[in-house]
Amino acid sequence: MIMKKNIVNSPAPIILALQALGHVAGDADLGPRFLALSGLDAAALRAGADNPALLAAVIDFLGAREADLLACAKALDVTPAALVAAGAALAQGDI
Repeated sequence: MIMKKNIVNSPAPIILALQALGHVAGDADLGPRFLALSGLDAAALRAGADNPALLAAVIDFLGAREADLLACAKALDVTPAALVAAGAALAQGDI
């Protein structure tokens, strides 16, 4: 029997987004691409790591390319839907 991961059992949106940020920052391709697209530098990214809007932007960045979203979800052991839901919650201020 195949068990699906439940969004309800996912970490809090802010925790999941911080984990996604770590995934992006630690990836040799994703990190530089996110910085280039966002206009941030590494120092600004570190300084803004507690900003829900920035964290939502990280998840939006991942969601722009399905392969990136799927890879991050797999690395974090959550569903892609859980990542998207976390980003939406952060964007709406529901942290």
